[in-house]
Amino acid sequence: MKAKIRISQATRRVAFIGMLGALALVLSALEAMLPPLPMLPPGAKLGLSNIVTMYAAGAVGLVPALCIALLKGLFAGAMSGSVALLMSTAGGLASTLVMWLLLRPKKQPFGTIGLGVAGALTHNMAQLGVAALLTTPAVGWYAPWLLLFGVAAGILTGLVLRAVTPFLEHFKT
Repeated sequence: MKAKIRISQATRRVAFIGMLGALALVLSALEAMLPPLPMLPPGAKLGLSNIVTMYAAGAVGLVPALCIALLKGLFAGAMSGSVALLMSTAGGLASTLVMWLLLRPKKQPFGTIGLGVAGALTHNMAQLGVAALLTTPAVGWYAPWLLLFGVAAGILTGLVLRAVTPFLEHFKT
């Protein structure tokens, strides 16, 4: 005999946002375990957890998406220290805001790939800005490599987002 449990829409929404936050942390942890990619600048990552904030920016709104980005930053800080906390938080919050703004128009001309590229480039530039503040503006020489890698990583994450969105929509309230 199945018992019917009534769960309010608000509770479902909170649970869904919590699931997205957990998914972002799992993807961050998995990516941290990957070996460095050969021939790439130090610290260059695919940004797999950014797939979650990309989705959240469109599916649950700006504030929950920013909370997920902040959670990712806190997780990076707990795992790797205060510099990682600052860089991840700055990159995550800036890229989430940009992706949310790009998702605002009813007709979205950028698609998931354009959204992924914009998010990756914003994330990389915000992190570079923090690095310049913490060290020296000379880290700007790193920008062309980050831009190039950001475009490639953004295309990849945009393609993954396109593939997993139907699955995530199944759980959305």
